[in-house]
Amino acid sequence: MYSNPVDPGNRPLLLFFIILGAWETRSGQIQYSILEEAKHGTFVGRIAQDLGLELAELMPRLFRVASKGRKDLLEVNLQNGILFVNSRIDREELCGRSAECSIHLEVIVDRPLQVFHVEVEVKDINDNPPVFPGTQKNLFIAESRPLNSRFPLEGASDADIGENAQLTYTLSPNEYFSLDVPTTDQQVKPLGLVLRKPLDREESPELHLVLLATDRGKPELTGTVQLLVKVLDANDNAPAFDRTLYGVKLPENIPNGTLVIKLNASDLDEGLNGDIVYSLSSDVSPDIKVKFYIDPVSGEITAIGNIDFEESKAYKIRVEAIDKGLPPLAGHCTVLVEVVDANDNAPELTVTSLSLPVSEDAQPGTVITLINVSDRDSGTNGQVTCFLTPQVPFKLVSTFKNYYSLVLDSSLDRESVANYKLVVTARDGGSPSLSATASVSVDVSDVNDNAPTFAQPEYTVFVKENNPPGCHIFTVSARDADAQENALVSYSLVERRVGERALSSYVSVHAESGKVYALQPLDHEELELLQFQVSARDAGVPPLGSNVTLQVFVLDENDNAPALLPPGPGGVAGAVSQLVARSVGAGHVVAKVRAVDADSGYNAWLSYELQAAAGAARSPFRVGLYTGEISTTRALDEADAPRQRLLVLVKDHGEPALTATATVLLSLEDSGQAPKASSRASTGAAGAEAALVDVNVYLIVAICAVSSLFVLTLLLYTALRCSAPPSEGACGPGKPRLVCSSAVGSLSYSQQRRQRVCSGEGPPKTDLMAFSPSVPPFPDSEDVGKQQDLNMDHCPEVSPFILI
Repeated sequence: MYSNPVDPGNRPLLLFFIILGAWETRSGQIQYSILEEAKHGTFVGRIAQDLGLELAELMPRLFRVASKGRKDLLEVNLQNGILFVNSRIDREELCGRSAECSIHLEVIVDRPLQVFHVEVEVKDINDNPPVFPGTQKNLFIAESRPLNSRFPLEGASDADIGENAQLTYTLSPNEYFSLDVPTTDQQVKPLGLVLRKPLDREESPELHLVLLATDRGKPELTGTVQLLVKVLDANDNAPAFDRTLYGVKLPENIPNGTLVIKLNASDLDEGLNGDIVYSLSSDVSPDIKVKFYIDPVSGEITAIGNIDFEESKAYKIRVEAIDKGLPPLAGHCTVLVEVVDANDNAPELTVTSLSLPVSEDAQPGTVITLINVSDRDSGTNGQVTCFLTPQVPFKLVSTFKNYYSLVLDSSLDRESVANYKLVVTARDGGSPSLSATASVSVDVSDVNDNAPTFAQPEYTVFVKENNPPGCHIFTVSARDADAQENALVSYSLVERRVGERALSSYVSVHAESGKVYALQPLDHEELELLQFQVSARDAGVPPLGSNVTLQVFVLDENDNAPALLPPGPGGVAGAVSQLVARSVGAGHVVAKVRAVDADSGYNAWLSYELQAAAGAARSPFRVGLYTGEISTTRALDEADAPRQRLLVLVKDHGEPALTATATVLLSLEDSGQAPKASSRASTGAAGAEAALVDVNVYLIVAICAVSSLFVLTLLLYTALRCSAPPSEGACGPGKPRLVCSSAVGSLSYSQQRRQRVCSGEGPPKTDLMAFSPSVPPFPDSEDVGKQQDLNMDHCPEVSPFILI
């Protein structure tokens, strides 16, 4: 509890003022009471304990107090949970003459959100003395006035209420007047002086009296006014009104000049003594003088100022009727003007934001904001109803008198609506009714409820083989409908094995951009299809993700030259030796050159050409363009050299084309007759032996020549490979090529076919449409001839296939 040093003489008074926070729970509300003018720090109540809150949770739960109007009157000590007086509380300033005076507090705590209503009643103390309209009042009374004549007086006013505002009056002792104090309604019969002894101007022309007003507070406070009674010479009859009290009902906001009432007073005297002049009493309040005017001749009272019910509900007008006699006499009456309320005040809305923004996973019933409505009018004109427009997933719930809570009515989805512009309308019950609106903007905060999504579940990528390491081959992009970190997407590979190696040794993906890179050169002959998955994960808690499949087709480049096959077991690749009888006719196949290309498609489509030796006569042999079969173009004769050395150029159809050279040695021999007589046996044997010696010499020479040509061919092939320009578009998709098919398959095949399709899911896909039938290694010359003897002239009728 808070205490302050006080003067010892006022200690009983202080003990009376301090009230130990008496509280009670009624209709879900905590009530305290406190005396006005309490000192700073005065204990009001243990609000945290009374609300069932632990002291340790006040600060973490953001315990706070909100009040309408002045917000510094009361405060809560968050260390001990005590509500105390923070600044001076003047009940008269706060509530005026109202019988009830309370300070309404809203106590708000978060996590979870709770709202409590606390009402602190401010009790009146006797801190305002009675006050008269003036310090002195002059009364003019004729000496001829009869006994028991009554002279009205304006009483004192006290700003306090109840016992503190109930006044008793005392008149200073004198022999002429007594004080007439009404015991009921002062409006009917005001305070007045009663003449008890006839006045004699010659004896006492002036009387000085003191009127004392005392309230019933503790301690009592008093106020005084000096009464100066001037005794006038006889004017026997004073003006008299029909009634002493007139009641009028006057609507508020009437235009200036509106007639309020017409008064009529009569005087039994004649002449000037009977001429009456009307006027407002000299002791009426200035507020009445600026709002009402009385015509001095007609007695009509008109409104000249703004008549506002909210400012004053009634006006008490004191009117005097004074004749022109000498001395003048006066008659008095009271006009009580009751102001009738009109619906001239629109409702007022006060919005207190609490749980903003609102999480999109908030449960229905979550309190969003508090709304307070008020209307200065009374009765039906001040009865206010609130409703919400337009149709939104929120509703208004009445929590207390003139208090509403804006609560969530249904689930939210930030991806559909991220912000709601709400309009709260308050309408009173007047006719016509008045309304007011308040806009409330409710932002919906994001939760991670959407996984990243790709535009399509699978992408097909074409990459030329022999790409440079680190080449960018594709970019994946996933979109997340959430916001901020919930929409921050990162990418990664779904690791797996590709043959003997890990997938991450082939490709990588940039975590932020989604760019996919080839970490090493890809070889079409080793890997035709690389299928893998890229995962997209957001940064939400918990993170959400999805995968996309990439099919990377490695397009073939012409990076393999034709390879010559040996003619048979024990043969040397690139060299063919053959004995040819001179008796063969035109078109006879005398030898066959066999070659394969490790590439595919056009790059593996081989053609054969016969290279003519410089200065040599026209050769009697030719080679099949696509079969490699060497055949005679005419019948051989004796003029043909017995040793024929042919160079066959094998070339693929790549860009640029790669070649290989094969050497074919043909030995022409005569087809002699068998010996007809035994006598010639020895001669024939000797000739045969000589011929065998010649053949052996020729064979040795041929073998040396073939070996030299083979070495030369290898050197030439190596030089061509090293000097070949790099294929364009190494990392881009290759140009679609036509593949012409026939009954025997494609135009080329790879002799050394390895595993080319690497996919972790099922059999290889057929997106790459290329006809390349498997051919067993080292086929015999007849099979090779049958499969390679294709001519482009036979292809136009066959539908081409395009890489897609």
